[in-house]
Amino acid sequence: MAEWSLYEVFVRSKHGLNHKHVGSVHAADAAMAMENARDLYTRRNEGVSIWVVPSSAITASTGDEKEALFDPSEDKVYRHASFYQLPDEVGHM
Repeated sequence: MAEWSLYEVFVRSKHGLNHKHVGSVHAADAAMAMENARDLYTRRNEGVSIWVVPSSAITASTGDEKEALFDPSEDKVYRHASFYQLPDEVGHM
C-alpha cells in the first residue's frame, strides 16, 4: 500500500475574506485531498473556497526566530503610515 501524503486545509467562509487553516487530511493525491477536505470541513456549507496544500510544501518560522525576522522592521520607520499623507476620501482610516 502506498503512503498517503498529509495536506493542510484552508477554508474561506461565506463571511470572511481570508482562507483560514481548519485542519489536515491524508490523501493519495491533490484531487483526493480536495474531496476529503470538502467532505470533512464543509459538510454544512461553511465555506465558499477550499485550498489544500501538501504539508511538505509549507515553510514557517518558529517562535525563537522572531527577533531575527521582525526586529529589523523597527529600523524602517518610513514604512509606518504616519509618513504618508492620506487623501480626505480615506479619512476613515
